[in-house]
Amino acid sequence: MITESTSVLVDIRKYDGRLSARWTADRLGEDEHGVWLGTARGVAVRSAAGGWTTRFAYVVLVPRDEWWTATFCADPGPEMYCDVCTVPEWNADGTVLRMVDLDLDVVRSPGGEAWIKDEDEFAEHRVTYGYPDSLVGKALQTCGWLMEAGRRGGNGTEPFASAYRHWLGLIS
Repeated sequence: MITESTSVLVDIRKYDGRLSARWTADRLGEDEHGVWLGTARGVAVRSAAGGWTTRFAYVVLVPRDEWWTATFCADPGPEMYCDVCTVPEWNADGTVLRMVDLDLDVVRSPGGEAWIKDEDEFAEHRVTYGYPDSLVGKALQTCGWLMEAGRRGGNGTEPFASAYRHWLGLIS
């Protein structure tokens, strides 16, 4: 159950448990698409490779019971950056969000078309980490769906068409 918490720790891991990324976001609200988190420019992010601060504001949509999250960025970031991951899980009071990054990403640049990032990393980790066939199938199915839903001008699939703009406007 997610409560009206203002701060959320986002903790993303790789399949072997290593840290992929961790940062604190603000819980902006919830709609029919899921829970929306906002991250301002200049927020510290930690990863296994070190750390950095965000160069632009963005919102993350955490859908219910899906194998993805979607990030929508202010300039100069990508318009859309979807992570294929295990179903995100909230702790009891909604202050911690955890998921496992499955490497595949669907990205859409401002004014551009969607494309798949890190297919090589997915293929490598599939062997290194021994991804089960069921996980591979679900990750590939999700990636294909995100490519279609995230197309520019395609069928207007929300929240990828315009619904995110309201939430992004709250922080950028």
